[in-house]
Amino acid sequence: MHKTPLSMAAFVVACGSATPPAGPPVPPPPVPSASAVPPKPEVKVTLASVGLDAAALDRSADACRDFYQFACGGWLAKTEIPGDKARWSRSFNEIHQRNEADLKRILEQATSAKPDEPVLGKLGGYYTACMDEAGIEKLGSKPLKPWLTKISAIRNVGDIGRLVSELHKIAIWPLWDLSAEQDFKDATRYIAYLDQAGIGMPDRDYYVKDDEQSKKLRETYLGHVEAMLKLSGMKEADAKKGAADVMNIETELAKVSKTRVERRDPKGLYNKIDRSGVGKSVSRFDWKRYFDTLGHSQIQDINVTSVRFFEGVNELLTSIKIPEWKTYLVWTVVRSSAQALPKAFVDESFRMEQALTGQKEQRVRWKRCVEATDNALGELLAQPFVKERFAGDSKTAAEAMVHAIGTAFDHELDALAWMDGQTRKVSREKLAAMAWLIGYPSKWRVYDFEPKQGDYFGNLSVARSFELQRQLKKIGKPVDREEWEMTPPTVNAYYHPLKNQMVFPAGILQPPFYKLEAAQAVNLGGMGMVVGHELTHGFDDEGSQFDKNGNMADWWSNDIRDRFKKQTECVEKQYGAFDALPGVKVNGKLTLGENIADMGGVKLAFSAFHAVRAAANEAVVADGFNEDQQFFLSLGQVWCSKYRDEYARMAAQVDPHSPPRFRVNGSLVNFPEFARAFACQKGTPMNPGNTCSVW
Repeated sequence: MHKTPLSMAAFVVACGSATPPAGPPVPPPPVPSASAVPPKPEVKVTLASVGLDAAALDRSADACRDFYQFACGGWLAKTEIPGDKARWSRSFNEIHQRNEADLKRILEQATSAKPDEPVLGKLGGYYTACMDEAGIEKLGSKPLKPWLTKISAIRNVGDIGRLVSELHKIAIWPLWDLSAEQDFKDATRYIAYLDQAGIGMPDRDYYVKDDEQSKKLRETYLGHVEAMLKLSGMKEADAKKGAADVMNIETELAKVSKTRVERRDPKGLYNKIDRSGVGKSVSRFDWKRYFDTLGHSQIQDINVTSVRFFEGVNELLTSIKIPEWKTYLVWTVVRSSAQALPKAFVDESFRMEQALTGQKEQRVRWKRCVEATDNALGELLAQPFVKERFAGDSKTAAEAMVHAIGTAFDHELDALAWMDGQTRKVSREKLAAMAWLIGYPSKWRVYDFEPKQGDYFGNLSVARSFELQRQLKKIGKPVDREEWEMTPPTVNAYYHPLKNQMVFPAGILQPPFYKLEAAQAVNLGGMGMVVGHELTHGFDDEGSQFDKNGNMADWWSNDIRDRFKKQTECVEKQYGAFDALPGVKVNGKLTLGENIADMGGVKLAFSAFHAVRAAANEAVVADGFNEDQQFFLSLGQVWCSKYRDEYARMAAQVDPHSPPRFRVNGSLVNFPEFARAFACQKGTPMNPGNTCSVW
C-alpha cells in the first residue's frame, strides 16, 4: 500500500477481559439534561431491530465502572480468536471476513474470464499465478538466482549502490525507500521523499531496547534470518555468521532511525534538501546512477524524513565490510520475496510472525492470494465488489452523515473556551475546504501490465515496479485530490492532511459500522464516530499544523497554539496512565493524535445524532435502552475486540492507536453526556470529575 510520511488514521483492535454475562437487569435510566424538552411518545422495539447485539452485552457489569465491559463483555466471553488471526474484532475483522469471501468468489469467477472481459482476465491471471502452489514449488528458489548472482558479483561500495538502485526499481527497499508525496510547504506539487527503511523487524526499538522480551525476540529473529539464508542456498556456517552480520547492520540502521514518537512531528519530517543536499548527506552513493536506473533522471526536488539517518547510512557504507553487505542484500531480497517462493520460505516467515503476534496458524493460501491481488490490482478488484456491496442509496446516505458531522463541528467551535475568534474563523475555513471521498473513486485506476501464467514471483515484481513508477510519474504534475490511498474493499478510513480530505471506502461502510436499515442512533454511534474521528484528525496535534490548502503552516497564533498544547497535554497524561497490558502503559505521546480524534469523534457524532433526531415524532426504546444509550452501546460494540498477548504487546509498542477498551472508555470518561445517559454518579470510574477536552 502507498505510504505517506504522515500517519493516516487506521483503526485497529485490542483484547479485553472476558466476563460471562449474567441476568438481564433493566438498564439505568438517564438523568434529564437541564435543557430537556417534553418527552416524546415511546416506541418499544428490540435491540436487534435497531442494529445492536443484545448477546454482546454483559449486564452483570456496571456501565459506570467499565462501559467497555458492559457493552462487549458477552461478546468477549463467547468469542475465540480464529487460529489464523492475531486479533479479532466484532467490526473490522468480521466485516473483512465477509468482504474477503466476496472477493474470493469474484476472483474464482475471474479465473475463467472471457476474452471480452479484460478486467476480470487480469484479475484472474494474477490470482491464478498466486494460487499455483505446485508451480511455485517446482520452480523452487530459481526466481532468486538472478539476484543472488548479481549480489555475489559485488566487489566495492559502487557495486552496492548499483544493486540497491536495481532493487529499489522493483520496490524492494534496502537502506531507505522512495515515494512521491506532496511538498509539505506547497501541497499543489509532488516531490520525491526518501525515508528510513531497511530493517526486518516492525520497529527500530526492537533492536535497541534491553528488556527481556526484546532480547528474546532478537534471538528468535537471528534464528529466523539464519534459516532463511540457508533456504536461499547458503551453507550452515555461512548462514549463521550471515545472520549475525544482518543483525549488526540492521541494529546500526535502527540506531540512526527516528522513533515513532519523533515521526509524529511533521516539521521534523520535512527536510527538503534536494538532490544536492542528498548528495552531500550520502556522498558515497552514486545518486545520478540511482535516478537513471529508476528511469527518472530529472528528479531534483527531494525531501528526506531524517538527515541524521542518511548521514548514518553514508558512514555505514564504508564501516561495514563488503561481504557483510552482500549477506544483508541477500536477506533483504529473500524476506521481501518470501510470499512468492516455495512453502519452506512461507513457513519460515510465518514462524517469525508467530513470535511477534502470537498467531497460531498460517492463513490458508486463498486468503493470502486475495490480499496479494488486492494489493496489486486493488481498483480493478474493487469494481465488481462495489457493484454488489455498495449499491443503491448507500453512498447518498453516507454523504448525508458526513454533512451532519461537518455541521456539528462548525457548531462546536463556538463552545471551545481555549479558542479565539480569529482561530475559529480559520478553522471554519479549513472545514469548508475539506473534501470527502466516499465508497469508491470517481475514476478507476488503470493497470497497464499483464500478469503471466505460472510466474507469481515475476508478477509480484512487476506489480511493485508498476506502482512505484505510477507514483514517481506524479512528480512535477498537478495533485489529484480524487486519488485514493486505499482500495475500496478495505475496512478502514483515513484523513489526508496534505489534501485536506477524508476518505471512507465501501469496505468499512458495512454493518455493524453502518447499515441503511439501522437506527440513526446506531449508525451515528458506529460510523458517525469514525467520520468525526477522521474530521478531527484535520485539527489534532499533527493535522492542526496544516492549513486549509494542505500546506504545513502556522495558521494559528502562538498564544492559541500554547493553549491548544495545554489541552493536549492533559490527554497525553491521562492515556499514559492506562495499562495496555499488566506492566505495560499506553504510550500517551505515540497515541496522542488518535486519542484526540477519538474524543472529537464521539463528541461530533453525538451532536450530529441529536441534530438529525430533533424533529423525530417519537422516541425509540430498544429493550429498555433509550436512544442516547443506544448511541453509546453502538459506539462500544463496534470496538469489541480481542488480541493475543504477543500482538497486544507489539501494538503497545508500535500502534498509534490506544487499545479498544480505552478508545471507548477513554473517550467516554471525558464526555459528560455519557455520564448523564447512564446516570453515572460523579466519582465513579466513568465519571471521574477530572477530564480532558480538546475539540
